[in-house]
Amino acid sequence: MTSDTPNDPTLDELAPRLAEALLPHVPFEGWSKAALAHAAQDLGIDQDVARLVFPGGAPDMIAAFIRLADARMLAACDTPAFRALKVRQKVTQAIRTRLTSFAPHREAIRRAASILSLPANVPLATRLTWGTADAIWRAAGDRATDFNHYSKRAIASAVYSATLFYWMGDESEDFSETWAFLDRRIDGVMQFEKLKARLKPADDSARPSLVRFLGRLRYPPAA
Repeated sequence: MTSDTPNDPTLDELAPRLAEALLPHVPFEGWSKAALAHAAQDLGIDQDVARLVFPGGAPDMIAAFIRLADARMLAACDTPAFRALKVRQKVTQAIRTRLTSFAPHREAIRRAASILSLPANVPLATRLTWGTADAIWRAAGDRATDFNHYSKRAIASAVYSATLFYWMGDESEDFSETWAFLDRRIDGVMQFEKLKARLKPADDSARPSLVRFLGRLRYPPAA
């Protein structure tokens, strides 16, 4: 263990280290106990302890990897140059950083996506994608707590998921086709936001109100 690693790390502290150590073994063993045993051996960790880190098996291993990738993305984006970018550029760069950070391990990522697509794992996949979308917006400096918090993350989830699946099959040089695809998705979002702004009433009182509508149902206007 490195000097900055506790002599007696907790299971939570071991999770990201094991998740990263798993990656070279997944193309041969899958997200499996065999791959975990190799990862534990590489790190000098007792295999019984390693299994305790991921009691749920492959889904737990994949979740730990995805959280590690989110954390790496946030760290990589925490620079003055990144903070100087416009919001659109920040979102685009965060997604590019998120994907390229583990580009050498695309096969492990493909296998993870396949496992997460199983019906039993869809709720976990949804939570993890939302977590990545939240990390993307936090990297971009978003601190919204109102409805925009959720709408922004829903949009980022859709853009990131589509770009991820395109990237997994992209064989172009330096993933140029993926970045063009990402730019098109971002352009589509920006056009939609501009359309919403044009259609938004200048006076909030002109907006349809669910409360007023329900009130009319209860107390219809006099004839």
